[in-house]
Order: sequence, then structure tokens, then C-alpha cells
Amino acid sequence: MDFEIILQNLKKKVYHPIYLLQGEEPFFIDEVSNFIEKNVLTETEKSFNQTIFYGKDTDPQTIAEAALRYPMMTDRQVIIVKEAQSIKNIENLAFYAAKPMPSTLLVLNYKYKNLDSRTKLYKSIKEKGVILTTKKMYENQVPAWIDKYLKQHGYSIKPQASQILTDSLGANLSKIANELNKLMIAVKANQQITPEHIEKNIGFSKEFNLFELQDALGTKNIYKVNLIINYLGANPQQNPIQVTIAVLFGFFSKIFAYHFLPDKSEKGAISTIGGHPFYIRKIIAAAKKYNPTKLYEIMGILREYDLKSKGMNVSPLTEPAELQKEMIYKILHE
Repeated sequence: MDFEIILQNLKKKVYHPIYLLQGEEPFFIDEVSNFIEKNVLTETEKSFNQTIFYGKDTDPQTIAEAALRYPMMTDRQVIIVKEAQSIKNIENLAFYAAKPMPSTLLVLNYKYKNLDSRTKLYKSIKEKGVILTTKKMYENQVPAWIDKYLKQHGYSIKPQASQILTDSLGANLSKIANELNKLMIAVKANQQITPEHIEKNIGFSKEFNLFELQDALGTKNIYKVNLIINYLGANPQQNPIQVTIAVLFGFFSKIFAYHFLPDKSEKGAISTIGGHPFYIRKIIAAAKKYNPTKLYEIMGILREYDLKSKGMNVSPLTEPAELQKEMIYKILHE
């Protein structure tokens, strides 16, 4: 079942006896599990009717015995199993899942992997309960997700600002949501979030960040590139070279891919490469500055410096900032 449909049903108090929350993206699993933990029972009811287990410290029989109990002084009880992927012989829960207690909400948080769909347990949960299967989000999908997340809370964000967050935090939705929640506290409701808000409240510079570095490289603005690289190099803990390399590899890979698109229009690039139109326009502009041969060389340079950043073929005394400057020089001049 879709994540948003599950949350909508929970808010309407439409409950199911078993929830299997599984997959690679823990953010959506945590959102559903936390909502159930906080909202299904009142604080008074939780004292006797809400139980939390941890997979490595429990077993199927203990969970089933708890789930088979009747609630005290209320209509239902909640049992949440965190780290359910660590339960040994979890398949032994199949006998309970085949005939679950209607008055129990059993929540299985099965993170970073999926339960085998061929098992009796999976088939019983699918028949009697709800299964949420999450997938890791690609980085080019993150800006749209940020827009949607903020819209649900009555905010909007400038494309530059959402790209700064994406470049700085990658596809880690939990971290991004945490920073967005900070911004929503600091920024007035219904106000558009800007790069200035991010710099003031989170600390990512609106001028010296990976998004601006991509922009400067894309236009071959050597002066601005050097300013940004010097800033990043002076703050290595906040701006590790490995992150810079990963972001630039993604950026130049998109430019490379654009050269081979059958439809090179903005619409065609958005549908194939993905990303906000604002960002795609920069990819298209950068493709005029870098031909496929040069881009192939750049990706080789980035691979080379990724290895060097991990200590291979480089003196242990070499600072990351020096590696970063050397790498950028090669990208622009070789």
C-alpha cells in the first residue's frame, strides 16, 4: 500500500491488525511507525496497552503472546517491533499472522531489506494486514520530494535552496526532513524558504556550497570556482572531499548523458535525466561548455581523486584541500 494512503487511513482511525513496514528507505517506515506510536492510543491507554520490542532482544513467540492479549480498559492495544529484520526465525510469526487479534495493531519495522514474499508470513500479512515497501530515493528525485514535503506543511522553497539541501545532504530523507523541520520553526508560515534562510538557520553557505560550485564549473567561471574551493577546503569537516567528488560525478554524468539524448529539449531532458527545470537548464547550458570527450576525461579525474582521497597513490601528508584544488584545476584546464 502507498505510504500516503496508509497515513491518511491512520488519521481517519482506519486500522489493520498487522503492518509490515519494510524496505531500503527508513524515513517512510519511521513516519508510519512513529504516527502509530504517538496517536493510536491516548497517553493513559499507552501505560497498559502499548508495548515496544526490539528485534535482537525478542523472538516470535514472545511477540505473538503479547499480541494475543486483550487490551485493558480500551478497544485496542499497540505492539511495535523495531529492528524486526534482526528477529531470528521471524517466519514463526506466520501462525499468528494467519489469525491475528482484531484488537491488536502489530507493527513490524523491517528496515533495509524486504521479507521474502514467498513465505507464509508475508502472504498472511498481505491478506490480513498492510504492507509498505519502500525504495531508496534517487538524488534527482529529492528536490521534488522537498517541494512536496514543505507544501504539505504550508511552505514553499526556491529551487536553488532545495538544490543546496540536496547537494549537501544527498538522498538521506531523514536528515533532510530534520533540517526542513528546523527551517519551518524559524521561518514564518506560508513564506518561501530561500538560500538565505538555509545559511542563517542550518549553516550551509548560500554562496559557497556544492550547488554554486556546480554552477561555476558549468559556466567555467574560474574566479568563482576558486573562491568556492578555497572556502570548502578551509572547512573540511563540513565539506569532506568525498562528498564533493560524489556530487560532481553526478553533475558531470548528467551532462554526459544529455549529449546522447535523442530529445535534447528541456522537457526531454527532465523526463530522462530527472530534476527541477531550473537545474536541467543549467545542465543544458553546461553541455555547450563540455564535449563528451572532455566529460569522459573529467569522470576519470574524479575517479582518480576519489582513490587519492582514500589514501591510494598519494602521500599521507597531503591535505584534502590540496587534493581538491588539484582536482578542480585538472577539470578546468587539462
